Amino acid sequence: MGGSVKIPYIETPLVKSANLSRVAGCRPAPSSRAASPAASSAAAHFYSSSGGNAGLACVHAAFTLGCQATVVVPLSTTEFMIGKLREAGATDVVQMGASWQEADDHLTGTLMPAAQAAGESPVYVPPFDAQGIWDGNAGITRELLKQIGATVSHYPVTSAATAGLQAADTMPNIDAIVCSVGGGGLFSGIMQGVEEYGIQHRTRVIAVETEGADALSQSVQKMELVTLPGITSLATSLGARRVCRRAFEYGLRDNVSTAVLSDADAIRACRRFADEEHYVVELACGVCAALVYKGQLKDHIPGFNEKSTVVIVVCGGSNMSYDIMEKYMAGLQ
Repeated sequence: MGGSVKIPYIETPLVKSANLSRVAGCRPAPSSRAASPAASSAAAHFYSSSGGNAGLACVHAAFTLGCQATVVVPLSTTEFMIGKLREAGATDVVQMGASWQEADDHLTGTLMPAAQAAGESPVYVPPFDAQGIWDGNAGITRELLKQIGATVSHYPVTSAATAGLQAADTMPNIDAIVCSVGGGGLFSGIMQGVEEYGIQHRTRVIAVETEGADALSQSVQKMELVTLPGITSLATSLGARRVCRRAFEYGLRDNVSTAVLSDADAIRACRRFADEEHYVVELACGVCAALVYKGQLKDHIPGFNEKSTVVIVVCGGSNMSYDIMEKYMAGLQ
C-alpha cells in the first residue's frame, strides 16, 4: 500500500496541568485523547455499534480512507451525538435498543446480513472487544513514556528519553494511569501497553466508572463477568452492560484498582475541568478528573506523594456542549 495511505490518528499530546497538580498534591499529566481526530479499500462499508465515541472514530477513519460507515447507537444516545456522527460523514445512523448490546445485536444480526445479501462487503468495526482496538490503544502507553521522558523528567533530558523506549528500568516513571471504562477497549489497550513495556511492577492503572455503568467494578468484586440489567448512568458513552473478557482479566491484575463515582461527581468535574483546563469533556471522561478533585488518588496509589507522576487519560468530549453542561449543572440544584 506504500506511503500514500492516510493515517487516521495523531500522537496523543501529553499536557502538564498546574491546577490538577495543585489539587492532587502531585504531578498529574492529562493525556488528551480529545485532541485526536477520533480513531482501505474504497469499496468497503464499515459497520459499527457504539454509544457515540467509538462510532465517531469509525466514521472519521472511514471518511479518511474514502469508505462508507454506518453506525448503530442505542436509544439513550443523544440527538446531539447523533448529529455529530452525521456531520462527520456517517452514511447512516440507526437508533436501536436500550443499550450497546442491543444496538450491536441489530447491527450484526440484521443490518450486516442484509448488506451482504445486497452484494456489499460489510466490514465489522467492534467498538472495544477486538485485538486491533487494544493494539491501537496500547499506543497511548508508548506515547506517554516517550513524552514523559522529555517533559516530566529532570532537565537536561536523560539519554534514555532521547534514545527512545528502552528497557523498563531506564524508562521514565509513571506512578499511575487513570482511565474510564465502558466496554473496556481503552483500559485493555492501556494495560496491554503497560505490560508490553514491562512497567506493571511500578505503574498502577485505575479504572474509573460511574454508578449505573459499573460493569467492570462489579465483575472484579464478584470475580466473574457481570452483565448489568441496564444502564442507569447519564454517562451513556460508558453504556456497555458487560465489559469484554480481556478487560475483566486485566481488572484482576495486582496493579489495577477500580473506582466508581456518581453522575453528580462527574458533572461537577466536567464543569471544573472546563473552567480550569479549558477543555469541554463529557461525563465518561470527567469522572476520571473527579477522582482527582475528590482527593481519592491516595486511596489507589501506594506511597502517593507530591512527587508522584499520575496520567489522566482525557478520553473525549464528543457528547458534551456548554448547553448540555449547564442543563446537567441545573439538575444538581
